[in-house]
This record gives sequence, C-alpha cells and structure tokens, in this order.
Amino acid sequence: MAVVAQPATTEFALTRPYRTDRRSAGRWVLSHVLRHGWLIPIVLVGALGNAVLAGVVPKLVGEAYGALSGAAASTASGVPGGASAGGGSAWDPAMATIIRLAWLLIASQTVRAVLQLGRNAGSEAFGQRLERDVRDELYASLLGKSMTFHGRQPVGDTMARATNDVRELNLMFNPGLNLVIGSGFFLVMPALFGYAIHPQLAIVPTLFVLSYILALRAYLRQLAPVTREARETFGRLNSRLAEAIDGIEVVKSAAQEGAEVARFTANARAYRDAIVRQGEQEARFLPLLLMGLAVTFGFAHVAWLARQPGSGVAIKDIVAYTGYLGLFGFPTFVSLFAYSQVSLGMASARRILELINRSTDLDQNSGGHAADIVGAIVFEGVRFGYDAASPVLRDVSFRVAPGQTVAIVGQTGAGKTTLARLINRTYDVDAGRVTVDGVDVREWSLERLRRQIAIIEQAPFLFSRSVAENIAFGCPDATRAEIEAAAREAQAHGFIERLPEGYDTVIGERGVTLSGGQRQRLAIARALITDPRILVLDDSTSAIDSATEDRIQRAMRRAARGRTTVLITHRLSQIRWADVVVVLRGGTVEAVGRHDELLATCPPYRRIFVRLAPGDVDDVTGDGAGVAP
Repeated sequence: MAVVAQPATTEFALTRPYRTDRRSAGRWVLSHVLRHGWLIPIVLVGALGNAVLAGVVPKLVGEAYGALSGAAASTASGVPGGASAGGGSAWDPAMATIIRLAWLLIASQTVRAVLQLGRNAGSEAFGQRLERDVRDELYASLLGKSMTFHGRQPVGDTMARATNDVRELNLMFNPGLNLVIGSGFFLVMPALFGYAIHPQLAIVPTLFVLSYILALRAYLRQLAPVTREARETFGRLNSRLAEAIDGIEVVKSAAQEGAEVARFTANARAYRDAIVRQGEQEARFLPLLLMGLAVTFGFAHVAWLARQPGSGVAIKDIVAYTGYLGLFGFPTFVSLFAYSQVSLGMASARRILELINRSTDLDQNSGGHAADIVGAIVFEGVRFGYDAASPVLRDVSFRVAPGQTVAIVGQTGAGKTTLARLINRTYDVDAGRVTVDGVDVREWSLERLRRQIAIIEQAPFLFSRSVAENIAFGCPDATRAEIEAAAREAQAHGFIERLPEGYDTVIGERGVTLSGGQRQRLAIARALITDPRILVLDDSTSAIDSATEDRIQRAMRRAARGRTTVLITHRLSQIRWADVVVVLRGGTVEAVGRHDELLATCPPYRRIFVRLAPGDVDDVTGDGAGVAP
C-alpha cells in the first residue's frame, strides 16, 4: 500500500514497495498501521465482543438473583418449602433457571475468551510488525545520512532512538492501544444496557463518559511534555554511557573512572526525576474519583427508580445495573497505565521521525553520471568547512592526471584528510568544485562514484565478522581465490594463515584482536579487492614495521599502476614515488610539484622534514642539499 511521504534528501535510498507519510508523528504511525489493515477488524471485533459479553455477566447474575428472590418470596408467602401443590419443591424452577443461566454464562464467556484472544493476538501482531518496519525504516534512513549528520549526532542518542524508542512504539500498541480500544467499548456498555432497563438509567453513565473524556483530555495535555522529557533524558543518559564505553581506554589511562561515574550518576538522577514527575502526573488521574461518584449516584438512582410505582425496575435490575456500572472499573484503572504508554509511544514516534526527517547535506543523485572512472581529478577554487564560519580549506586548486600518484603533505590540521574526503563526496564543497574525469562529483551517481574509489584510513574500521567477510565487504560476491589474492597483494596472507581458523577466524569488534599493522593490511586488502580506479591512502602504513612497510609499498606500487592514487603521508619513502606533491598550509595550497623540486623551492615543505637528518634528505634528493631550518 503506497502512502504519500515527504521526500527527504539522502545520499542513500533503499527502494521499497511502500512509502510512509512523514508529515507528522500521527500520520507516520497511521501509515505504518494501514500497511497491515487486515488486522484492524480482528482487533475491533475482538474488543467489541469482549465488552458486550462482559455486559452479559451482570445481566445473567441479575436474572439469577431474580429467580432466587422469587423462590424465596414464594416460600415466605406460605408455599411449603418441601412440596408444592404439584408435588415438587418451590425451589425447583428457580434452580432450573439458575442452571440454564450458568450454562449461558459459560458459553458467553468462552466466546468472549476466543474474541479476546483474537484481539490480543491482533494487537501483538500490530506492535511487532510496527517495531520491525520502523526499525527497518530508521536503519535505512541512518545509512542514508551524510557524515556531517553522523559527526554531529551523538551515537548514544541515536542508539536510544533505534532501540528503546522503537520498542516503545511496540508497547504503544500492545498493551497500550489494545487496552485503550477495549476500554473505549467498555465505556459505552453501561449506558446501553442501562437504557434497556429504563431510559433514565443512561443518564449517570453518559455523564460519567463525558466527564471522563474531558478529564482525560486535560490529563494527556499535562502528560505529553513530561513523557517527552523522560524520553529525552533517557537519550542523554544513553549518549553519555555510549561515549564513555567507546572511549574506555582514554578514561582508564587518565584515571577518570570516578569522574565518569559522577557524570553518569547525574544523568541517571535526571532520568529518575523525569520518571518521578511522570508518576506525579499519573497520580492526579481524576477519572478514579469520577468512577466512585458514578457508582454512588448510579446506585442511588436505580434504587430510587425501583421504589417508584410503574417504573418496571425490579430488584434483579438493581443487581444488574450495579454490575453494569462496575464495567467502568476496567477503562478507569487500565487507562492510568494505557494512556501513559500511548503518550510515551507518541513521544518516541516524534523522536524517531525527527531523526528520519532531519535533512542531510548530500543527495544520492541516482540518475547522475555513471561512467567508468578514468582517474583525472581536478580541484578548482575549493572552499570547505565543517562549520561554514570556519573554513578548513580555502581556494584549493590543483590537477591530477589519470594514473598519477599525488602526495598530499602538510602539518597536522592542514586539511589533508578533509581534502581527500571531498573526492568521493563524503562531504560537499561550500564553494568551487571537485571534478572526476571532468564531471563535477555532485553530478555523479553517488553509488557509482564511491564504488570506484577506495579509501584506506590510518585507523581502519573492521567488523566483528570473519577475516574473509571483512576483506570482501565491498565486494560480497568475491570468491575465496579473489579474497586470498587481495590478501597476498596486501602482505596479509601470511598472518591470516596463522590465525586459528585462517580466513574463517572471527575477529573482535573493530578488530581489537589484531595488531595495528594487521588491521591496516586487512583494510588494504579490502580496498584492493574492489579494483578501484582511484585509491586514497590516508597514512595507511603508519602502524607497520619497516620490513612489512617495504613489502606493502612494493605491492602498492603494483596496485597503483593504471590507477590514480592519493597519498596522505609524511614518509619520504612514499613521497619519493609520487608524481605530484601538493603542500597544504593552513587550508591553502602552498605549492605543487615534485619532491626534489619542492625541497629546493618551498621553505614550508622543507620545514616539514626538518626532523630528518641531512643524510636522509641527501639520499632522497640525490643533491646533498640538506634541509634548511
């Protein structure tokens, strides 16, 4: 079922057979519900049947009381208890009536149980399906957000929304809305059954329902901000916890366990206070008082009617009507919990939808340019900043021919890694443009562009999966032979073979069971298996010993043949084989040229290597120039 949705800018979109209406939290939840509309009649019929058959109980009890009171009256009027004029007991007809009513009661409540089972099963199915669909939609949305979004959004808060808030949507349906719908039908029954006894007996139930609705409306208005605050404080609590766990090594190395516990305790106390305020609002639930008044005035009313000549209200009707008023107990008591659960669910829906609807800086551009990359890269007057007021790169311009190797060098914070991230559109430029093969990267199909560019980072991320799965991450259809070939090219095959299960060894989260050099070699293998046309190496051999580095550099030079390669490095051994060196200083291009030329003509470039001994520089340049201070 297709439902109109608000289009959202995204750098990744998953084709789906349905769309949700994201204009408001209520519309969004409803659009998910309508996907499973066949469950709605099951829930409604079950809830209605439950309420009607619950009303049958006081009716049958009243009839039984009437039969017993009639038999007692006959006995008191002089009919012998042991034998009637026909030779039978005066209680026999009454007992026969009671037995018949008992069987009717059993049958009606059996049917009621079946209907209630259907209602509960339907509500549970609604909740589980909604949780599944929302979690799926949220996950796809998060994958489609840009790195700017993920850099600014706390991971812990995102996890709180993706886990606890999604779970609250499930609970909103069952038991939340399940009880709300059921209690709604229970509110109607006393007035209908009371009217069947005497029209006036619908007055008190109707007045109770009207006052209940007004009191409930005020209650929900007061409860909504409190439940929203509770969900937000939980998000902050979770965010701080995730941050501390993620940085546990830093916390321990700085001996800051006590400070982190104090911060967590403060956040936990804030969450507790929010829950207490929610409890205070729930304690002011006025319908509890209204129900007591309704039962009192209702009983007084039916008793007064029974004393009026010609009213037709008998003692059995008093018993039945009192039972009907007791039906108000279910909606009154469960509403205290059910409406709080619905309010929490809607607060969670707003938080989830706010995350889904948050705009991202990039678009997928699925209909964009989708050719095979040759490898020409051009930066033309590029300006970029994570904060528009504080640019990281300013007026950056240079060219790289297809198949060339370019080294990006500069002091820490010069913008080297940021510059590389503009090539595959991890970020978009604020001014100027970056082109690949003469086409602005913003005009490329984002998927096609990124599939042909591989980035090997200084601190590569590995998944808690097998070694083979990590290497083949960007190429899931790769054969074992292709995986092993990539590993050999990255000088990783040897240590992989020594692992307990070889390529099938499951490594720990983020690759914590491997050394830094081993993680980087796996990342290199993961990049090479995709056969990228542009290769970006972000100081990717920094954690590898000299012998291994030499082998990897030879492999890299083989892998770089026919590819455009971008090196972010300070190592002369890598800069030496670059065709072009781009020197960044304070976010601007200081100079462009070959290594030996820049040593002779660019003082900032020479100062980068001032730590090296003159002999080392002589060996690189071959001219014995040394390095000026």
